[in-house]
Amino acid sequence: MTSTLYAPVDGVVKKMENVPDQVFADKMMGDGAAIEPETFLFRAPCAGEIMHVFPSKHAVSFRNEEGLEIMIHIGLDTVYLKGKGFKSFVAEGDRVQTGDPLIKVNPKKVQKHDKPLITPIVITNMDRVKQLSLREGRKASGEAMLELVIHEEI
Repeated sequence: MTSTLYAPVDGVVKKMENVPDQVFADKMMGDGAAIEPETFLFRAPCAGEIMHVFPSKHAVSFRNEEGLEIMIHIGLDTVYLKGKGFKSFVAEGDRVQTGDPLIKVNPKKVQKHDKPLITPIVITNMDRVKQLSLREGRKASGEAMLELVIHEEI
């Protein structure tokens, strides 16, 4: 079984190792991709169900139809902004389709606090993933950025 994740915003897709934060770069939470956003309305990279919207609205996690658990973490150390500059369009339990709006960011408010906007997209249950193929480079929102081969359920 395969699953595709699409770019949640226009930007440059990079390897997780390029995130200037040890937790993400060392893949302590899981593997995936990072994107340097050029636009600031983050959209669902696949269809699924919202599991958690962080109170600070800087991150959202959901489970896709193939059972992968995905977290979009907008920026680094943005939790400390306590929601300033973030607007969420989803809540726990919501079903989303690929391309549905998740979170909008006011980049001036975030960058004013010297918080980088590089955004890790992390598969937190990598034990389900047999193979991950990253498509690096500039992507428009909705373009494929990750192809995942998933272990079949036993």
